[in-house]
Amino acid sequence: MKAAVLHAPRQPMTIEQVAIEKPKRREVLVRTAAAGLCHSDLHFIEGSYPTPVPVVLGHEAAGIVEAVGEDVTYVKPGDRVISCLSVFCGHCEFCLSGRMSICQDPEVKMAPGVAKRLAWKGAHLNQFLNLSAFAEQMVVHEHALVKVREDMPLDLAALIGCGVVTGYGAVVHTARVEPGSTVAVFGAGGIGLSAINAAVLAGAARIIAVDRDPFKFDLARAFGATDIVDASAGDTVKQIQALTGGGVQYAFECIGLKETAEQSFGCLRPGGTATIVGMIPIGTKIELHGFDFLRERRIQGSMMGSNRFRTDMPRLIEFYLQGRLKLDEMVSARIPLERINDGFDALKRGGIARSVIVFDH
Repeated sequence: MKAAVLHAPRQPMTIEQVAIEKPKRREVLVRTAAAGLCHSDLHFIEGSYPTPVPVVLGHEAAGIVEAVGEDVTYVKPGDRVISCLSVFCGHCEFCLSGRMSICQDPEVKMAPGVAKRLAWKGAHLNQFLNLSAFAEQMVVHEHALVKVREDMPLDLAALIGCGVVTGYGAVVHTARVEPGSTVAVFGAGGIGLSAINAAVLAGAARIIAVDRDPFKFDLARAFGATDIVDASAGDTVKQIQALTGGGVQYAFECIGLKETAEQSFGCLRPGGTATIVGMIPIGTKIELHGFDFLRERRIQGSMMGSNRFRTDMPRLIEFYLQGRLKLDEMVSARIPLERINDGFDALKRGGIARSVIVFDH
């Protein structure tokens, strides 16, 4: 099969012929239909987060089941599925308490370099986040998949696999935004736009989008933002406080920067909650004023939107088909696998929301 291989950080990926194992016990072979280019992949491409190389990246995908291994009961060949990196075991402390997104069972959530599902030129090729979606096929644990209905376009379903469920879940599950509340979302990329959309679904009265890319301003409004703060036009925190008369009840950092993480906490009114959704580079420390905690302000993290993806994703598809979740507007370009480097270059330049690789099988 064809796959995009990253040989070293900060180097272009190359398109290679890669060998893939047959599915073993509890594993599923998926023919990849589409894969989104997520900013999280870019962190690994640029070396902000380490991962063993060579590696096939990609984690936001949808496809069709081609074969199943022994003891697989959830899916069968022909099923349409979305993959998710929040693979769960179903029996650990986290899974049994409803926090499946932070399951750590090494049997299903194998550490980087452990999975032996891919090979290139006869040598081991690393699988990324137990998925590796930038390839024509994936072998994954059955608990990394959710079935989707036949009338859902797979190129749009792929977006739900990471960016959409992460932004939606941060609002609905992690922060539990209440109707009538005020919300600030830092970053209007795929995750931020999804958080804005989710805030609309949750009934927020005022939703402030914060970005510095003019292209994102109208896009954020289309997704439901009531106000825009241009982060390049002065003190962001003061702008939000002026708009709201003292700050917001909920803030979401969807970029992954020290500065915006601190701003998301600084723009809270007393009793407010900041949720860090973006991938802040390893080793970065967040600095906050201790006195602010006396105002009962809170800051918390969110892993993949604290999702329960087998219930969240079908629900998100229903929202899309009802016209309540925006996905078409998020796709800036559909590209073949061979243009993957161009797609990530465009993501770095800005002026786009999401590029989607569409596989021509």
